[in-house]
Amino acid sequence: GMNAAVRAVVRMGIYVKAKVYFVYEGYQGMVDGGDNIVEVSWESVSSILQVGGTVIGSARCKSFRTREGRLQAAFNLVQRGITNLCVIGGDGSLTGANLFREEWSGLLEELAQKGKIDEDAVKKYAYLNIVGMVGSIDNDFCGTDMTIGTDSALHRIIEVVDAIMTTAQSHQRTFVLEVMGRHCGYLALVSALACGADWVFIPEYPPEEGWEDSMCVKLSENRARKKRLNIIIVAEGAIDCHNKPITSEKVKDLVVQRLGFDTRVTILGHVQRGGTPSAFDRILASRMGVEAVLALLEATPDTPACVVSLSGNQAVRLPLMECVQMTQEVQKAMDEGRFVEAVRLRGRSFENNLNTYKLLSHKKPDAELPKTNFNVAVLNVGAPAAGMNAAVRAAVRVGITEGHKMFAVIDGFEGFARGKIKEISWGDVGGWTGQGGSILGTKRTLPAKYLEKIADQMRTNNINALMVIGGFEAYLGLLELSAAREKYDEFCVPMVMVPATVSNNVPGSDFSIGADTALNTITDTCDRIKQSASGTKRRVFIIETMGGYCGYLANMGALAAGADAAYIFEEQFDIRELQANVEHLTEKMKTSIQRGLVLRNENCNENYTTDFIYQLYSEEGKGVFDCRKNVLGHMQQGGAPSPFDRNFGTKISAKAMQWISKKLKETYRKGKVFANTDDSVCLLGMRRRNLVFQPVAELKTETDFVHRIPKEQWWLKLRPLMKILAKYKTSYDVSDSGQLEHVAMHSPKEAETGAI
Repeated sequence: GMNAAVRAVVRMGIYVKAKVYFVYEGYQGMVDGGDNIVEVSWESVSSILQVGGTVIGSARCKSFRTREGRLQAAFNLVQRGITNLCVIGGDGSLTGANLFREEWSGLLEELAQKGKIDEDAVKKYAYLNIVGMVGSIDNDFCGTDMTIGTDSALHRIIEVVDAIMTTAQSHQRTFVLEVMGRHCGYLALVSALACGADWVFIPEYPPEEGWEDSMCVKLSENRARKKRLNIIIVAEGAIDCHNKPITSEKVKDLVVQRLGFDTRVTILGHVQRGGTPSAFDRILASRMGVEAVLALLEATPDTPACVVSLSGNQAVRLPLMECVQMTQEVQKAMDEGRFVEAVRLRGRSFENNLNTYKLLSHKKPDAELPKTNFNVAVLNVGAPAAGMNAAVRAAVRVGITEGHKMFAVIDGFEGFARGKIKEISWGDVGGWTGQGGSILGTKRTLPAKYLEKIADQMRTNNINALMVIGGFEAYLGLLELSAAREKYDEFCVPMVMVPATVSNNVPGSDFSIGADTALNTITDTCDRIKQSASGTKRRVFIIETMGGYCGYLANMGALAAGADAAYIFEEQFDIRELQANVEHLTEKMKTSIQRGLVLRNENCNENYTTDFIYQLYSEEGKGVFDCRKNVLGHMQQGGAPSPFDRNFGTKISAKAMQWISKKLKETYRKGKVFANTDDSVCLLGMRRRNLVFQPVAELKTETDFVHRIPKEQWWLKLRPLMKILAKYKTSYDVSDSGQLEHVAMHSPKEAETGAI
């Protein structure tokens, strides 16, 4: 994702009429100067979006740690009139940048005394501004929910785990996987959550004394339950409670000696740093890059050096040194054995991951489980979306832990009416996280025409609460069921909806399960198409994406793939705009970048169809470029779920189930559950920074029911970003850009509001 950040900084810089330079090979290049510091143009960053690593190179630099080295670096920058630095790296690089900034005026004085620069230069370049972006696959930087590169590393890990699962299934093996993370267990924890691993070892949460016994008991129990494979994930920095390392070999030997299981070790190593960046990383890095340029433009000598980062779904700016200090605090807490503190300092997203993992991985013996005598049904509604199964698994396991009897409904409301409902156990959902589509089966049918039959089924099976995982139909379905409460008492029970649809068009939530996987599919396909277009030269591809009337996939796909335009329903366009796009591409063909990519949402305009746009471009581009079209279709609904969707599905669903338990307790009166208020039918959605339960009745006013989209959508703010990066003149609304905040130490109370 570093290249996406580099591209965004260069293009936004040029857009605001700044001169932009590359410093090759990190600080080493800044010290060496010469050809390592080069002014760049728009085209310099073409075709780098889909490349892993960084095109400008990176190096650990000894000389920059000395004052002489920094003196030389300052001289090289002043010669070119550079006083704004954008640094992409981990806490070491960022701390170095901050020191450089603090010493800057002293360094210039010294250069003037030595006669290397004149007094005017000292005055003219008196201040150095710095903004940081955190690029680190470990996600070990405090203050940021996600660092650039983390999501891509998770993609690599999950690809490997999915492949290993198939071989382990065949051979009944135990696999010990070692993932990166010397000081931070994020990758290990999240991948364990995303693949349903049996055991995970991380530095922040060492296992209790006697873990060897409990792990072996757990593994043999799983085998006894007919589970054919065991997966144990070890972070390379894993330790026990005496601060002694726990290595993957040690874990393997233990399993072999005690249980005699056929066990293999796989060390993932540098695979995790490589490969193509995921869609999430490209969009994150592009947003951060633009935000970084804005932060530099607004910086004054008095503002502290800042890092731009993401909190929830919100771009924020934080003082660099506060983040660095807090990151070092975590290490200190771990060294001193204050592990609870270490987990808290890592931030609420880390803490939530850990709690959810603990909740879902270990089944308590039946004797220890509470018994509530409540029955809860789970169903999928709408079109299939990757991640639905992870959500069902989490719901079932949390429900069982809370003491309920869990029921699975097959084939949505239609199946419900036909009585396709069965009790589902802890073991039944094992291995579901990595499965695409919907194992329970899902239908678009709404409940209105089956109300009588569904009410019968709820009475027969004594269902006390409903959890619906699905898209816009699920939302409409809950509205219909709550309207039918007057007639049928059976529907007077707590109901909750978890949004899952590739279209991401559910009101009340910024994200829905399945959209990230679809976005990755679109991005991968666009990468391949761009390659084909680059080979043939002077070719423009028109690609149609799904989404109904919602332009999320087209717009975000365009941002992640580096497209020239995206046509969406939410932003009406006319023939003049189409003409302008064609002229824009004609101009582009005169440069060294001789290819074009245009995305079109399937319903963006009933008359300007994909065929129409293809024919228009073909005619207008005659002699300059030729055209091809591609309809992506249902491949966008399939595939193995991305790490983001597995995780988001797991966490949001677990939270929804806990809400159901709370509501059941509140509404249980005189031997029965009776809930008929609006706040007992909710949608759980991600809103900016938090997970919020919203009564579906209140979301009505926010919904455009004709086009099945929310009236206001956050991602439309990113529309100008895409246009700027594609070289269009447009105005960028900076009102939403981050103001400088402080790193919040969250209190345990706040953790309950639920960040993702």
